[in-house]
Amino acid sequence: MIVWLNGTHGAGKTTTSALVQQLIPDSRVFDAEKVGETLMDITPGLPGPGSDNFQHWPPWRPLVVETARRVLDYAGGVLVMPMTVLVEQYWREISTGLAEHGIPVRHFVLHADQETLRERIAKDLVLGPDSPFRLRYLQPYAEAARTWLHAEAEVVDTTHLTPAEAALRIAESVKN
Repeated sequence: MIVWLNGTHGAGKTTTSALVQQLIPDSRVFDAEKVGETLMDITPGLPGPGSDNFQHWPPWRPLVVETARRVLDYAGGVLVMPMTVLVEQYWREISTGLAEHGIPVRHFVLHADQETLRERIAKDLVLGPDSPFRLRYLQPYAEAARTWLHAEAEVVDTTHLTPAEAALRIAESVKN
């Protein structure tokens, strides 16, 4: 099984995923961003769109599916995957690919209101305060949430939750 944690940058996916992993027996965290980083390391760079977002490169989505499938085939258990996917077509490609391999996916969206997200991004120590990268995704997240994303997932509103509280809600939902 895959427990996919979606949401915009700054929503708490990375922190929460580590805590979810501790609460779900026989689970591992697999950050699909590492697949994208591998593609970004190809020299010279890949053609077409994607230099600012590896998700736009067509190889990324099937490589995420194939990597997850191979890891699950090898190790079994549960993969906890913290990864922002805001383009509906990309989510469809990934979720369909996983379904074709018989891999169940529990899709969660870590949501927070825009004000809270901006406050978290302002205090971010990983990419630095007011990261332009993270700020750039606030509006696309709001649009995806409004049009398709929240309908496709279990929404966990983290506006007033700690990462530990969010992780507990997710783990309990997966176990039930």
